[in-house]
Amino acid sequence: MADEVTGEASLKFKSVLFLCVANSARSQMAEGLARAIFGDEVRVQSAGSAPSRVNPLAISAMAEVGIDLRSHRSKSVETIDPEGVDLVITLCAEEVCPVFLSSRARRLHWPLQDPDRKDEALSEQARMEFFRAAREQIRARLEVLAALRDAPTGPDPQAMPADKEPVLLRTSEVME
Repeated sequence: MADEVTGEASLKFKSVLFLCVANSARSQMAEGLARAIFGDEVRVQSAGSAPSRVNPLAISAMAEVGIDLRSHRSKSVETIDPEGVDLVITLCAEEVCPVFLSSRARRLHWPLQDPDRKDEALSEQARMEFFRAAREQIRARLEVLAALRDAPTGPDPQAMPADKEPVLLRTSEVME
């Protein structure tokens, strides 16, 4: 994402909002993991278009990695101030993601299947595996996001002139 003024690529942000439909599993786990990864450097929120409750299996999956979601509450996207959000990450896959109206927030879409398989005839342990998988997918993406946020800014690759020939080095020059 290039800055319109400087042309530099940047993923700097001070606040992030995770969105899904119910704000019960994926976005809650993302909020907990992001708070653990970013600490006080980033304001972290989550919300949904049809908030319900924090899924007990999400609470259990996060407790396994030392993150307590018991005090979390499912929140409506309508309660979030758009001016206080720099980055919006939607986590919906098979359902329609909530709309967040903000002219200033950057957007990322991480399509993750809802781990709650309540309509499937699964044991509690089998359902828990889907929550663990979602947690680890979110954690991996957040670790990459954190690395990109901390990386120095540079030119936007899309802004690089195409008429310049790349400089190729022979293997012997690289080894010297």
